[in-house]
Amino acid sequence: MNTQNYCNRYSGLSGRIVLFALLLVQVIGPIRADEQHNATEQFRVALNTPGAFVLMRHALAPGTGDPDQFSEQDCSTQRNLSQGGRDQAVRIGAKLREYSAGPFAVYSSAWCRCMDTAKLLDLGPVEKLPALNSFFRQWEREQLQTDQLNNWMAEREPDGIPVLVTHQVNITALTDVYPTSGEMVVVTLDNDHSVRVLGRLAID
Repeated sequence: MNTQNYCNRYSGLSGRIVLFALLLVQVIGPIRADEQHNATEQFRVALNTPGAFVLMRHALAPGTGDPDQFSEQDCSTQRNLSQGGRDQAVRIGAKLREYSAGPFAVYSSAWCRCMDTAKLLDLGPVEKLPALNSFFRQWEREQLQTDQLNNWMAEREPDGIPVLVTHQVNITALTDVYPTSGEMVVVTLDNDHSVRVLGRLAID
């Protein structure tokens, strides 16, 4: 940007405000790009760390919770992925394959929006894991399922990179991270089985 030209074009207080705003955009843009690059590299390293797990919130599914007539066996009674969410899941799967040679082992909540996300990742067969099911409508199950998931992770024999497709409430209960739709949180377990976050990444 030619600062002198802008100075000539904008005079007075309002002109200086406009100029300041333009300069601020020039500064903030590169900073945010650099932050995104650093987050991506941190995620890439975390993904390939031995013993790491990928906790992923299902892709975009407009709304909150599920309808009152919810049935686990009937997708038409559930909140499902939008077309944007389906496309997002495909992009996420492509990024995971770009960032790691795998192999991946994919597990999912039984909820249709999670199963659909897991399948669209195209990382391999998908296995249902009850501990990943949402407890949004059954908060009394929060501690039980969180303990079950923690124990499952602690006891799992290494076999590829586990990708666990689940819900916001499950991820937050385990990690204290509030993920956006489709966001991935890479974690590992310390010797006392406590969860440690190594990296996170959201792909629109």
